[in-house]
Amino acid sequence: MQVILLKDVPNLGKAGEIKNVSDGFARNYLIPKGLAKMATKSAIAEAKQRMEAEKRRLQKELATAEELAEKIKSVKLEFKAKAGETGTLYGSITNADIAEKLSEALGQEIDKRKIVLKRPIHELGDYTVPVKLAASVTAEVAVSVVADQEEAQED
Repeated sequence: MQVILLKDVPNLGKAGEIKNVSDGFARNYLIPKGLAKMATKSAIAEAKQRMEAEKRRLQKELATAEELAEKIKSVKLEFKAKAGETGTLYGSITNADIAEKLSEALGQEIDKRKIVLKRPIHELGDYTVPVKLAASVTAEVAVSVVADQEEAQED
């Protein structure tokens, strides 16, 4: 029996695929659990349309991510932070801080989970921080952490 998978099924296939399975497996497990439906001509046509629409949506997202990556490459973020004499910060610069400042610079919201920072920045200096925009699109943003001059003058 041919069925169209409505959800990903381990060891069988992904949602939207058309699979040949035994009649009992389809009637007793896949269809009652809402994992698949019978593959009629109209259902097959509908599944193909849905897969094409999904493919177009993914291509559009990829193009948008690549465009955003180009914008990010030209951005240089500067953070002013209190630091000790050795260059160690009193605090840290986190991926949330970078995402917030990057969002302001681009005028577009950037999720902090897209900033790939292994651990927070704790020292003065220049850093290159990767930003994962899509599965295959990663941009790098230049981050510069400098000492806050106002604090140095007060001491």
